[in-house]
Amino acid sequence: MALFGSDKNKKPKDAKKAEEQKPKRLIPEDNLAELTKFFEPMQEPVELVVFTDPKRNAPYNTFMESLCRELAELTQKITVRSEPLDGDAAKLYGVDFSPTLLLAPDRYRIRYLGAPLGEEARTLIETIMRLSVGKSGLGQISRQLLGELEEKREVKVFVSPSCPYCPGQVSHAFHCAIERPDLVSAACVDISQHTELAAKFQVGSVPHTFVNDDFQMLGLLPEERFVVELVTLKSAEEFLAQQHGMGLGAQDGLDVQEVDVVVAGAGPAGLTAAMYAVRSGLSAVVLEKNVIGGQVALTPVVENYPGFANVPGKQLMEMIAKQARGYADVHEGEGIEEVKVGKHVEVYTDKAVYVARALILATGAAWKKLGVPGEDRYFGFGVSYCSTCDGYLYRDKKAVVVGGGNTALTDALHLKNLGVDVTVIHRRGEFRAEKHLVDAVAKEGVKTLLNAVVVEILGEDNKVTGVKVKNVVDETEQVVATDAVFVAIGLTPNTEIAEELGLTLDADGFIKTDRAKRTSIPRIYAAGDVTGGARQIVTAVGDGSTAALSAFEDLAHPYWKKEKTA
Repeated sequence: MALFGSDKNKKPKDAKKAEEQKPKRLIPEDNLAELTKFFEPMQEPVELVVFTDPKRNAPYNTFMESLCRELAELTQKITVRSEPLDGDAAKLYGVDFSPTLLLAPDRYRIRYLGAPLGEEARTLIETIMRLSVGKSGLGQISRQLLGELEEKREVKVFVSPSCPYCPGQVSHAFHCAIERPDLVSAACVDISQHTELAAKFQVGSVPHTFVNDDFQMLGLLPEERFVVELVTLKSAEEFLAQQHGMGLGAQDGLDVQEVDVVVAGAGPAGLTAAMYAVRSGLSAVVLEKNVIGGQVALTPVVENYPGFANVPGKQLMEMIAKQARGYADVHEGEGIEEVKVGKHVEVYTDKAVYVARALILATGAAWKKLGVPGEDRYFGFGVSYCSTCDGYLYRDKKAVVVGGGNTALTDALHLKNLGVDVTVIHRRGEFRAEKHLVDAVAKEGVKTLLNAVVVEILGEDNKVTGVKVKNVVDETEQVVATDAVFVAIGLTPNTEIAEELGLTLDADGFIKTDRAKRTSIPRIYAAGDVTGGARQIVTAVGDGSTAALSAFEDLAHPYWKKEKTA
């Protein structure tokens, strides 16, 4: 039965007007049922207390209040209370910024300084659930370490809405605050909203974490390392070495696991390799020393992956990772420390020993450095390799992008869109990026400085102030004033494991493989950026599937044994 006339797709003017006047929901209708089901296991009620000042950050105040109200509509276990910034409650909890959100302040000390935009909204939802059930989600070792904490820890994690690494670091901080509510407090600070606090702490890259205002962590750390540094207020390397002993192996208390294939790296190549290995009948585990997604997770928009006109890189990798987890275990924050090749391929990490039949190296590549004075000195204070992470810091400021390929021009366009006064510096007379990117840079009026190289990064008081640039044609030099330097000059393959094994590398340092992705040592395969080539997502996916299928074929019919008997 049609509610308004005979045409069910046509609304009368009154209904259309009413629809337009309804406040727009922040949570899409398509997600309401899923979120409602997610909150069903909630046990203890969780109160969200929102502090706002109508004279400060009005749009963000509205966002914060609307998001909390919509979450409360999904379950009676979530309640919302609004408080003025100049009220008694603000004084009681030490709140002086608008908007601020406190989560279950009667039991925990967890807060957001700034509305949780972007990926941080997911962290908020996950944290609400953990607060309700009273489980931090930390691993056993992390819980043991926190159990030994005797002094208070105040954690501030500075984030930006587009940073793919920030939610993970915020989760670590919140999990610790849930595990030890008596001693640990945690705050997520959005640099795009609380610019004053970001400036006070001289934040030049995110995620940037401060513990007790003095001890610093830069970047996303694995969970155990985060907890070690939180507890000890010093670098984790020495402590972990003492914990695990100087040697490796089962005699040192490491868990021993048997698996057909170990995949090193959780980028598109590694995740695809794991899926194809398991679908071929092999068991597999993926070990990633950092976070899932590799370089793709840092790409603002991917426009050349079949099936998607455009898709954020992080979103694409989340979909691939979700599919891969359906086939194999994926371990984040577990890097390989040593590999021994004998009757089996033994892979050692700081958590376990994997006795495998084959190893697929999909370790990817890291950003290449300029290698000029000032680069290391100002890293995290104006020097960055991730415009997606740190671009927000330089809105209405100046930045230079160094490079002339697809990544460099994509970064420049991203920064320009954020409102950054950006200049691209490239050592050649023309860009080597795809034509549509070159055309877009010209159309957007991005300034360019060609036939030029950066020879020094200048700065003072822990911040970049400019770059010294040399013209490669006439060798004249000039200083370009800038607040940030985004380096995008290519990638260096992560071949530490390959080098230790003695695998054959090419002239540029990439792992040499045949068409089947076999390396110079039987049962060791390589896929993705670590092998060079086009370094595209589609080729990485193809490499991963090829390596896995080759491993399956070789383990069933060992070609190296045939060679010995020939």
